[in-house]
Amino acid sequence: MKNPAEYLDDHVFEARRPRKELQAVVAYNDAVRAVEQALADAEKYKYLLMRALRRHADDMAALIPSAAPAEELTILPLYPEPQQERAA
Repeated sequence: MKNPAEYLDDHVFEARRPRKELQAVVAYNDAVRAVEQALADAEKYKYLLMRALRRHADDMAALIPSAAPAEELTILPLYPEPQQERAA
């Protein structure tokens, strides 16, 4: 994966401001193209990462034996149901 500066390497030129030293400058259109290329690369890496994660999950699922169907279990409530008061 490229670092951010590598996207601009080909587009940087030096310009001198009046009475100042040389400064690195990038044209606006070149900067926009570099950002678009970086976003496209990020999408590609995201796709590759998600594909690797799915493949790893499938491999892990194959290693875990599937559980046999359990017999019917009786589920008891955690708290007793409130009893209705009987009016006399």
